[in-house]
Amino acid sequence: MSITEIVNSFCAMNDPLHRYSSYDYCYNYFYKNQTTLLKDIEKSCAVIGFYIASWGMMRGSSFLLQKSYKYYKPLVEYIAQLNDRCWDIDVNDYNIESKRVLQIYNEIKNIVIEKNHRKIVLVTKIMMGVLGITPAFDNLFCKTFKKIEPKKSRFTAFNESSLEVIYNFYCYNKDEIDTLSKKIKTIDFISEEEKYCYKKAKIIDMYGFESSI
Repeated sequence: MSITEIVNSFCAMNDPLHRYSSYDYCYNYFYKNQTTLLKDIEKSCAVIGFYIASWGMMRGSSFLLQKSYKYYKPLVEYIAQLNDRCWDIDVNDYNIESKRVLQIYNEIKNIVIEKNHRKIVLVTKIMMGVLGITPAFDNLFCKTFKKIEPKKSRFTAFNESSLEVIYNFYCYNKDEIDTLSKKIKTIDFISEEEKYCYKKAKIIDMYGFESSI
């Protein structure tokens, strides 16, 4: 199946009440309010907390099960001070912005992760839902992408090599991914109409996730 067919299959499951739309609402909120997140920090914490829960990060033995949404206050404070450029980064920028993406990853990891808890899935899901600058490195996505260039990355770590594989995948499929990115938009919480275009990282995220199901 083509990238378009696979992404459209994923989108067909999404509607305003489906858990997948939690991504849309989270991304919309943070993108729209990126300069005013601290004015209602409780709401900002609640939005990201529900997105994290809805996207499977509070299952089983997750340490987040023992946390209230106030736990995300330092994370929101960190997000609020990011400069404008960070909000615009997408996979087509990885050739020049990979160090900045890795820096954001490590800073969020240091804020959110306790002790030796698994970090890569949670941190990349936060980066996906808030900034849209990287796919979420969950098991299904990694299963798909570690087959693409296994000599460069096995997708066991969030590093330069894994970003290079994603960047190369984008370059090879640029026209198709760009078209999907311009066509597919987030769902608005109030009007349920289309709002912001899905970033290229989100298109690749959907492809990687759906390909392995």
